[in-house]
Amino acid sequence: MLNLTDIKTICTKYDIVPSKSKGQNFLIDTNIVEKIIVVSNIDSKEIVMEIGPGVGVLTGELVKKAKKLIAIELDRNACNFLRAEFASEKGFELIEQDVLRLNRIELGLKNLGYKVVANLPYNITSKFLRLFLEQEPKPSEMILMVQKEVAQRMVAKPGEMSLLALSAQLYSVPEILFEVSRNSFWPAPNVDSAVIRLKLKEKLPNISDKALFRIAKMGFSARRKQLHNNISAGLKISSEQAKEAIVFCGFDEKIRAQDLGVEEWIRLAKKL
Repeated sequence: MLNLTDIKTICTKYDIVPSKSKGQNFLIDTNIVEKIIVVSNIDSKEIVMEIGPGVGVLTGELVKKAKKLIAIELDRNACNFLRAEFASEKGFELIEQDVLRLNRIELGLKNLGYKVVANLPYNITSKFLRLFLEQEPKPSEMILMVQKEVAQRMVAKPGEMSLLALSAQLYSVPEILFEVSRNSFWPAPNVDSAVIRLKLKEKLPNISDKALFRIAKMGFSARRKQLHNNISAGLKISSEQAKEAIVFCGFDEKIRAQDLGVEEWIRLAKKL
């Protein structure tokens, strides 16, 4: 398992310069690496995708567990190292590409037929989650290192909901597994992190995603305003009509968007 000295040696040899713009913060705490591997609970028959493997801190452990490991890396120099280090490993496949442009269908992945395990680059978190939660073929489960604040937002309860929480909880069951200090990385980021599990749902509610999020985006457009004001402005209906719909669904007419959970948003979107 790689330590900080190993990582710095690899970076020097392969001219890898950790880039803030690419969200490259390499995990240097071997205890955290071990915990991620344990909670990932990888079966020897499983296909695993790793996003942004960098210098292979997690890769070296994942490749021992999975039937096949698909590593997606954008940095050219990091790819040169990964090829040299893991090319001979059975079941290892490296794709030098931006994961946000990845065609998962062409990879032959089946819906809910693979896992994602990643120390996710912070700068792509939101876009990555939208793609992998909403578009097939989806993973069965994602074990992700993300900013602590982002993880907390994903598991938020009514009263503190957001579009991110709605999306995460509509498509999956999110659970924060453990927190990770900023000192567990090199270079150290300005924030602490958390490892979160998102278990994707096999069956989704009988409602159009597009319709649901159209209404939700209206609702969250001005968080300080009462929900009926945002719905009224978004749908170009009177405030009274918006209030009637809200009350019909069993909510207080003065409720705000952050007070609704997933089921309440579905109920309101169907009514509207």
